[in-house]
Amino acid sequence: MGQSSSVRTAGRGGAAPGYRPSATLPFRAEFGRQAARRRTQLALGFMVLLPLIILIAFQFNSGNADRNRNNEFGSLVDLAVSGGLNFTLFSIFVSSSFLLVVVVALFCGDTVASEASWGSLRYLLAIPVPRARLLTVKLLVALAYSGLALLLLAGTALLAGTLRYGWSPLRSQVSAELPPAEGLLRLLAVLGYLAIILLVVAGLAFLLSVTTDAALGAVGGAVLLWILSSILDQITALGGLRAFLPTHYSSAWLGLLSTPVQTDDLVRGAISAIVYATGFWALAFWRFTRKDVTS
Repeated sequence: MGQSSSVRTAGRGGAAPGYRPSATLPFRAEFGRQAARRRTQLALGFMVLLPLIILIAFQFNSGNADRNRNNEFGSLVDLAVSGGLNFTLFSIFVSSSFLLVVVVALFCGDTVASEASWGSLRYLLAIPVPRARLLTVKLLVALAYSGLALLLLAGTALLAGTLRYGWSPLRSQVSAELPPAEGLLRLLAVLGYLAIILLVVAGLAFLLSVTTDAALGAVGGAVLLWILSSILDQITALGGLRAFLPTHYSSAWLGLLSTPVQTDDLVRGAISAIVYATGFWALAFWRFTRKDVTS
């Protein structure tokens, strides 16, 4: 991608009879293409495997229960083994700050850059698939797989945790016990908020994906910039400027566990994430529809 001539879609009056831009590259076809890729299978498989690994680790850790109660992590473990809802909450807690960021960056950062690195992007455009439609379908598929990964992690944790520890009230360090039905609704709300926050990663990774032929660069760049924002957010000397960082409200989902629910930071975080994501996606479409594609 990048030098002289570009691959153009069929011009006005030059389209084949019956050609409809909206019929090119169906969502189902792209979803199936991505499902067949090894990186998709490994990423989704790890989302299922991680709660099981944590469960096994807890079994080895049970002999150190008395010692663990003396530290903060040990108290979190005590909560995690008190029921399936609590085990799910623990799995989300340990995954939200890094693992889920990597997975979303992988799905959204690899989607266009990998086509360019394989040299197949120009053939997709020569079918012809309109550029805006190609980006739209690829983005929707990437978001669908990102959401599926989040649901697989939570669903597997809930199933495994319930089978092992039972169906008990949701407990946390910031609220009283919540009945199982209400606790499940709170967990679903947590997943919804995390999905919104991760839209920032999705937008940034997608923007980088249309600007480089290196899929690893797009994925790694999005993750590194997210980490940089998290580091800057810890610098109190920045004062009010920290509120403009995309990671500033990334842990506001903890407010969903309090009694009563704390919604102020949740609303600010959701608005911030949507604004950032929309901006990144707009830049991605603007960049891609105006660039020469030679790969």
